[in-house]
Amino acid sequence: MTAVDPATLHPCFLGPYGENDALLESLTVEFLRDHVYWRRNLHPEDMPVIPTGANRSPAFLDFEARMRRELHQLSAALKRSVPFHSPRYIGHMVSDLLLPGLAAQMLALPYNPNNVSADAAPVTIGMELKAGLQLAAMVGYPADPADPACAFGHLTSGGTLANAQGLRLALAMKGFPVALVRAGAPLPNLPEGVHEAYGLPPARQRELVVAWQALLAEMPAADRRHWSAAVERERIESRGIAAFHARDDLQVPVVLAPSTAHYSWSKGVKMLGLGRDQLILVPGRSMRLDIDALADALTGLRQRQVPVLMAVGVLGSTEFGTIDPLDRLADLRDASASQGQGFAIHADAAWGGYLATLLRNTDGSDRSWAMVRSEFQAFPSREVHAAVLALARMDSITIDPHKLGYLPYGSGAFLCRDQRMMSLLAESADYVFDGAAEGDYFKRHRNLGRYIPEGSKPGANAAAVYVTHRVLPLDSQHFGRLQAASMQAAEAFLDEARAFIDRIAPHARACVPFLPDSNLVCLAINPRGNTSLLRMNRFMRGLHASLSADPTRTLQQGEYFGSITTLRRDAMGEEDTRRVMQAIDLPLEAMVEGDESLDRLVVLRHTLMNPFLLDEGNGSSYLAGYFGFLERLVLRAIAEPDAADA
Repeated sequence: MTAVDPATLHPCFLGPYGENDALLESLTVEFLRDHVYWRRNLHPEDMPVIPTGANRSPAFLDFEARMRRELHQLSAALKRSVPFHSPRYIGHMVSDLLLPGLAAQMLALPYNPNNVSADAAPVTIGMELKAGLQLAAMVGYPADPADPACAFGHLTSGGTLANAQGLRLALAMKGFPVALVRAGAPLPNLPEGVHEAYGLPPARQRELVVAWQALLAEMPAADRRHWSAAVERERIESRGIAAFHARDDLQVPVVLAPSTAHYSWSKGVKMLGLGRDQLILVPGRSMRLDIDALADALTGLRQRQVPVLMAVGVLGSTEFGTIDPLDRLADLRDASASQGQGFAIHADAAWGGYLATLLRNTDGSDRSWAMVRSEFQAFPSREVHAAVLALARMDSITIDPHKLGYLPYGSGAFLCRDQRMMSLLAESADYVFDGAAEGDYFKRHRNLGRYIPEGSKPGANAAAVYVTHRVLPLDSQHFGRLQAASMQAAEAFLDEARAFIDRIAPHARACVPFLPDSNLVCLAINPRGNTSLLRMNRFMRGLHASLSADPTRTLQQGEYFGSITTLRRDAMGEEDTRRVMQAIDLPLEAMVEGDESLDRLVVLRHTLMNPFLLDEGNGSSYLAGYFGFLERLVLRAIAEPDAADA
């Protein structure tokens, strides 16, 4: 295993101790002054509107006093925030912010660009489009803007909206061939009927969209207007879901997702009007998508002639960091297409997307499994390596730069493998957009608001993402160093966890329920002799209370900070439920389905993304410190059961 050189990480963050404060302060002052210079030189012949002596007036001084008072109160209140920056924090999917992103966002904020149109954000719109191409290259999508089939990406508020955008695009693509058939479009090689059109695979859908765009471009203007309007009237976006499916006995399509899928998928099918009943959760194995179970579900749907909109694969589940076999998912999509059952596949890589940097050489080529494995104890498995490389075969992808991208919140991302498909989502707003769609890649997409769900969005986020990726390119030698440090910390955490389990064995039974594929590790602990799931869950919640950032106490009273999640029987499956319950000496019958207090295990969840968890320079390990602290908590809770149950 090759350890990451700490020196390469030192300039990346403000630092747990604020070590790089002078650098951030210098950048802030430098670019604030530069911003003021820009304002003063817009039209230097203009006289200052605010008099130089205004700051001495009673009104000004009163305003300043009130502002300072409120800001001081805000500053004091924020001291009770969760210390995400600290290596003592190993809870949720957040850590310290990369300095380039933090500085770029702060720099861009006073300019207040609104990234929906070139008129409102002439600079940061281009940065967002380039950030999309940066992420596309990272996952293996075509990323040359001169290529007509180049990928397209844009930022979102987070993974939830990116997942919804994936559903939105998949539905538009699935319905478009039907609209062509119903409108009688003069296009060669159209499907013979509506049902055949609705079952086309994404590759064939893309062919029809491109062919239709080319045909319209060749038509006389009058014919182009006629046929554009005719097809538009038949689209699902015009008819609505109910009216579109009422004709020709079309059924509303279903979405297939693993049992580990984020709740955003339930939100998405509701927002789109498909309905929660159209979301089918597929059983898993060891918290990973069971491809055989998915194949069986597809066979049943095909026999009942129920159309499928999308199958979802997860690259880094929220609770367990597990990774679905995306390569086998892509194989299944292709095999189903040959049987007339077409559907899109979407990778929800909100958590694990940036792990792709570990598999990318500086020239953009793929790194072999052996090459990557040499840097770690066990990561990645051959299956995980194949899954990450299979991102290039997905129809669309979600990635969250504000997770393993170490960037400020409000920076999610949606990727579409073929930019031409985004025309299906285009919206007109005459007061904002000029309707021009011609020109090169950047001119075509400069009115970004035509394609995205939002009506306003901050350009500062785009600046943060783009600049960060320029400072730390998305390959194994640059951004990948952060991912490597995180994964090495996760492996060290597992070693410490095994030693901890052995140490507390006389007092409690503990286990890692599922070995992670990435850098999330869960831990279940049950006092010796306890057979009550209710008591164990209370015990675990008591431990979590000592690991929480409680706003009623000072942060210094908390030694370490973590989070919890739950393991449900229906999500784990019978085999894994039996295994985990046995590992912690709980009888299987203690878990009762249908009873929210007894149908799940409460477990500690640890996110090992802080790059300074192994502080080798000071000869210390925050991971060892954590397990020492946790051991004390466990022993105290066992010795004082009433306090733990309270």
